[in-house]
Amino acid sequence: MKILITGGCGYVGTNLTTKLLEEGHNITVVDIMWFGNYLKPHKNLTIIKADIRNVENIPMEGVDAIVHLANIANDPTGDLNSKLTWEVNVLASKFLIEKAIDNNVKQFIYASSGSVYGVKEEPEVTEELSLVPISDYNKTKMISERVLLSYKNEITVQCIRPATVCGYSPRMRLDLSVSMLTMQALTNKRITVFGGDQTRPNIHMKDMIDVYTHFLKLGNKAPGIFNAGFENISIINVAEKVSKKIPSEIVVTESNDPRSYRQNSDKLLATGFKPKYTVEDGIKDVIYAFQHLDLKDDEKFYNMKTMQKIDNLNT
Repeated sequence: MKILITGGCGYVGTNLTTKLLEEGHNITVVDIMWFGNYLKPHKNLTIIKADIRNVENIPMEGVDAIVHLANIANDPTGDLNSKLTWEVNVLASKFLIEKAIDNNVKQFIYASSGSVYGVKEEPEVTEELSLVPISDYNKTKMISERVLLSYKNEITVQCIRPATVCGYSPRMRLDLSVSMLTMQALTNKRITVFGGDQTRPNIHMKDMIDVYTHFLKLGNKAPGIFNAGFENISIINVAEKVSKKIPSEIVVTESNDPRSYRQNSDKLLATGFKPKYTVEDGIKDVIYAFQHLDLKDDEKFYNMKTMQKIDNLNT
């Protein structure tokens, strides 16, 4: 297949691109590269440094499928520049799918977010529940889904709502809960937990990659919205799992993020997908990378810290 991946230099995108190249696909990556480029050259890989808002710079001729990962990611980063967040996460998504339809692309896979549900008291959060987003980031994901699904009669649209991803990537993120707590233990032997009682869904990086490849193989057989989260555990439980691997002091402080929900992914499982990895595997990944791959607690692995330094953030 010829596949276009927006955000293919990102945390998930780097590993997804590598996996699809290994499977023999022809890949075009479009990424603004605010966080660098860790992809290795490959004869079937074309990398384009571009802002997805400039859709005219994105080639789609002959493309079979698009995996749309590029976005201003997570709540605090989304709040840095609301206008930018809405332009990148919503307006650019609209331009992308319209150009895809014009170029006869058959499939459009969108990386939404499990955070669109907001605060839920139901014991299990399914795709049928109402969306009550509480931040610009959450809201843009919800609106993007609605925009993209409005074209469902012209192109196969699959909106994936991932849980928080854990595990290693060359373009690492240390601002996500499992990796962040593990790195704190590795560097300080002290883990700071905000709140702790909030239950959140998680998904391992390798399972996340497999979700996208699973839908690429399904093609038009499973359109719609799908949760992708398989391990619902509290933040304090994550800290305790980390502490068992790296003995550390756990310090609990107040949190201003009340979101607590248990994601149900039965709809995804019904398509034949089977998860293989756990939060514990994600913890082991970070430990291994720290000990053997020279992973450091570097500011470049934190979205917020990196974007605060970007000079052209307002352009």
